[in-house]
Amino acid sequence: MGDKAQTHPGAAGRAQAADHPQSVRNVVLVGHSGSGKTTLVEALALTAGAVNRAGRVEDGGTVSDYDDIEHRQQRSVQLSLVPVEWDGIKVNLLDTPGYADFVGELRAGLRAADAALFVVSASDGVDGSTRMVWEECAAVGMPRAIVVTHLEAARADFEEMTRICAEAFGADDPDAVLPLYLPLHGPQAPDGHAPVTGLIGLLSQKLFDYSTGERKESEPGEDQLPLIEEARNRLIEGIISESEDETLMDRYLGGEPVEVKTLIEDLERAVARGVFFPVLAAAPAAEGSRQGLGTVELLELITRGFPTPLEHETVRVTTIDGKPRELEPCDPDAPLVAEVVKTSSDPYVGRLSLIRVFSGTLRADQTVHVSGHGLADRGHEDHDVDERIGALSTPFGKQQRPVSHVIAGDLACVAKLSRAETGDTLSAKDDPLLMEPWQMPDPLLPLAIQAHSKPDEDKLSQGLARLVAEDPTMRLEQNQDTHQVVLWCLGEAHADVALERLRSRYGVQVDVVPHKVSLRETFATKAAGRGRHVKQSGGHGQFAICEIEVEPLPGGSGIEFVDKVVGGAVPRQFIPSVEKGVRAQAAKGVAAGYPLIDVRVTLLDGKAHSVDSSDAAFQTAGALALREAAADARIHLLEPVAEVSVLTGDDFVGAVMSDLSGRRGRVLGTEQTPGGRTLIRAEVPEIEIGRYAIDLRSMTHGTARFGRRYARHEPMPQQVADRIREEERKAS
Repeated sequence: MGDKAQTHPGAAGRAQAADHPQSVRNVVLVGHSGSGKTTLVEALALTAGAVNRAGRVEDGGTVSDYDDIEHRQQRSVQLSLVPVEWDGIKVNLLDTPGYADFVGELRAGLRAADAALFVVSASDGVDGSTRMVWEECAAVGMPRAIVVTHLEAARADFEEMTRICAEAFGADDPDAVLPLYLPLHGPQAPDGHAPVTGLIGLLSQKLFDYSTGERKESEPGEDQLPLIEEARNRLIEGIISESEDETLMDRYLGGEPVEVKTLIEDLERAVARGVFFPVLAAAPAAEGSRQGLGTVELLELITRGFPTPLEHETVRVTTIDGKPRELEPCDPDAPLVAEVVKTSSDPYVGRLSLIRVFSGTLRADQTVHVSGHGLADRGHEDHDVDERIGALSTPFGKQQRPVSHVIAGDLACVAKLSRAETGDTLSAKDDPLLMEPWQMPDPLLPLAIQAHSKPDEDKLSQGLARLVAEDPTMRLEQNQDTHQVVLWCLGEAHADVALERLRSRYGVQVDVVPHKVSLRETFATKAAGRGRHVKQSGGHGQFAICEIEVEPLPGGSGIEFVDKVVGGAVPRQFIPSVEKGVRAQAAKGVAAGYPLIDVRVTLLDGKAHSVDSSDAAFQTAGALALREAAADARIHLLEPVAEVSVLTGDDFVGAVMSDLSGRRGRVLGTEQTPGGRTLIRAEVPEIEIGRYAIDLRSMTHGTARFGRRYARHEPMPQQVADRIREEERKAS
């Protein structure tokens, strides 16, 4: 790493299908929005020869030409794949959005990758969200490296940024987060800033000059070697401490020289094992240049230090009925197991499924079994169908380059899989298997929508179905209480993209309306009511009278009906009719139009007519009796209360608890968790947390997470209930 000059490979950099898992590297780029991930991907593609000097592919587009929405919003909103080739290795670069609303795309990228590049900006530092993703990768042992970008910024300081990264990512061992190269600065500009023009390898002790637009290797001057001595010694000690050769440290401390070749081999093994995390620097190529600063070094690290798919932990696979199945790790000749990590729509090709093959070989024109299980709560019905694989291709910008097959460990796109959704498993038709789905964040921001016009109404359900099929972090709800169509999203930006895709991709115009929570009513006091339904208009009439008593019950009791009629005042055949009428009226509400719950209705007395009484008449009388009882009673408006759990950094505990109290919440307790975080448990009315996903992110700088689940309905404060009733009166 760093001691080998790589010639520009030209067209060879345009990666096609791989022939063996050993020649594949799957790398996901992680970092906050604006850290430079997409720019870095384009710089790597240029250096690998996959694009020309202007950064264009053959059709005139760039490798980052994926979605018109991204161009309009000036940020990545979805996972994208850019495959390049370097030194005979196919490198699948998975560029993920940095904005928190699109964390589902990040999760998909982590699922498809075998290693991660954490991209941090020298001008912005490391944010809390990036630290949390680092911890997730650490929990599963994913190999990682760090790339420092934006070195051209006026206050950029690579050494200081390396120290910050060691603090943020090296909590257990700061000496495991160390630079492999130090930047070389050119002449100082009038503003006092000296641009970075090259790198010096700490192990190879070679200079790599990028000032001409192409990497040139040379020997350092005698005055430059002392500048790197301290950093070099620390790097060597860090590598040796992770070496599998336990005698190496003793020999090194005893003064025995260690060959650079040995150090590089130990470094590569430590990186692949996920116990050493090198820091590198990178910058895009200047106009007309062939290579961006640090891109060659980065490609060398990826191809020589990052693990192959063969080293990926074997995925958990079961049969369709849940029986465990053992598979050989990443064997192209084993039974087929592949996963849809992303679903998208292309205006020319139609539906495109990005596939990671974990076992076996996927071939064009092959018939496969598609299984989707475990996402019914997100609007994805369980399904098991056979589908024929159409065209296989590798994406590059807006191009799709055809391939005949995809082996275990590689990624590719499949066109026109009509039933396959994100997270589905593809397996052999005669041996259907199922992969355990990866963890996805819960969408907690409700977006109530309605069709803008009658033509939109006809297309709405199909558009929404396609939308949630592409993005399992969205949840579609048809609320039976409020009669609203609710699309649950991760945040405002996520919701904006959903609305834009409905409009631009599926031709559906919708209006956003205020989200309603499912309110209820109950009796606060005991009350009596008399229902009299008597009509005589010649011929067969209607006659039914019933007297009831209503009393409140504890929460969760529902509607309880009790018959205490004596002497046959209400004939036995009509008592169920009274109950049916009472329950029908309770479902409609008795005061504000919300369902009535948690009451006991006792039928005490009544009257009937031998000819004019009927089932319908006693149903009407039962409903009238309940309404009359409500007119003389105090009715409580009940609101749903959620159990909320917030995981936040210790620095934000006070602010979060104060905010929850301001939302009429009751804090139930706190619990310390590893990593300097606190878990706060509270009960909060759901009407107060409609936008909590947005507010919590703003309050904690995107570092907190929360979950919620329905607890119960309880009486709403009178002033709040009056405000709700007034708002509904105006709306009607």
